[in-house]
Amino acid sequence: MLAKHRQSMILQDVRRAGSARVSDLTQRLGVSDMTVRRDLEVLARAGLIEKVHGGAVVPGVPSSHEPGFDAKSALERPEKEAIARAAAALVAPGSAIALSAGTTTFELARHLRKIPRLTVVTNSIRAASLMEGARPAGSGSARFAVILTGGIRTPSDALVGPVADLVIRSLHFDILFLGCHGIDPAAGLTTPNLAESETNRAFVRSARRVTVIADHTKWGIVGLSSFADLEDVDTLITDGELPAEAQSLLADRVGELVIADGRSGTAAQG
Repeated sequence: MLAKHRQSMILQDVRRAGSARVSDLTQRLGVSDMTVRRDLEVLARAGLIEKVHGGAVVPGVPSSHEPGFDAKSALERPEKEAIARAAAALVAPGSAIALSAGTTTFELARHLRKIPRLTVVTNSIRAASLMEGARPAGSGSARFAVILTGGIRTPSDALVGPVADLVIRSLHFDILFLGCHGIDPAAGLTTPNLAESETNRAFVRSARRVTVIADHTKWGIVGLSSFADLEDVDTLITDGELPAEAQSLLADRVGELVIADGRSGTAAQG
């Protein structure tokens, strides 16, 4: 199928349904994930669609739109798992960890359960429930302690607002694992939720090291509010589907770029 024909079909799908997911388009067109993403880039540059996390929408969808946790959790699952494994390898037993809300940080929470004597502070209802539910009976605090910040609940099951911010600002973390809605060279790290943006800023200010964990679909996405510059990031862990030009730019702007390999569970550093 010629690229023009393929792009025309993608545009028809987006206009008919109002949106289209990369995973659905790859199955429908019988092409690779990267081919679909290149087609979306062409259509986006022409102003015919807008790229969003995991797919595309018709132009004009507000940058304040916030997908729910379940909708996001079904996307890019192998990539998120590889990123989570690479992130967990950075954690030493006995550390004080901050974990922001999100589907990739939720995957990381699964791995953190195996590391002894951690103190985990999170504003993620899902991550806190996962870790508390995994605590062995009668173990007390021998394996880990989980502190949920409190606050106002968002569509993505994050706790945000003044209560969460106050708790976070009073603490100090060895390492923060931070998810985001979008990563952009100019806008930095963004989220569609203003209150969550402020809570993420509090996390960044309270951490000795800031580690962002985000799959390749976050690149080029800009949400309503910025909460950190790329230069604020000590380590960015992403997957190998991130375009080479984006990898080069990020390697120059963040402290360290780590590319997680989903096939082998290893990570390459740049």
